[in-house]
Amino acid sequence: MTIFQNMNITSSALTANRLRMDVVSSNMANAETTRGTYVNGEWQPYKRKMVVMQSDRSPSFSSVLHSEINKNQNNGVKVTDIAEDNTPFNLVYNPTHPDANDQGYVQMPNVDPLKEMTDLISATRSYEANVTVFNTNKSILTKALEIGK
Repeated sequence: MTIFQNMNITSSALTANRLRMDVVSSNMANAETTRGTYVNGEWQPYKRKMVVMQSDRSPSFSSVLHSEINKNQNNGVKVTDIAEDNTPFNLVYNPTHPDANDQGYVQMPNVDPLKEMTDLISATRSYEANVTVFNTNKSILTKALEIGK
């Protein structure tokens, strides 16, 4: 383990949580967007997006053992995908809307503001926790350098 490995792990988590916050803000900004993507000659509402993360370390025991023996530095977290939520769109009755169908219903995005705020709070708290870890690690390294004085 190198002296900066803890900082690398924490910075990967900071980057991933920052992306989570960006995706949540994008979802909130498009919560009323009825023309998100153009598919097969028709406009589709915006689809909620979600960040998919996983550990940089392989889950199998043998890969972890070989990694530690060879001292590969593959710890941390990484974003593997930004997936679209495939839950059905919300139907809202508004016959005056330009995107209303023949029955007067408009397909609205599948974004739930309450769920998005919960995700935002979770990402923010994770980000803050990782900032605290990073600052603590920086303080420990500074104190370790002061020992030599």
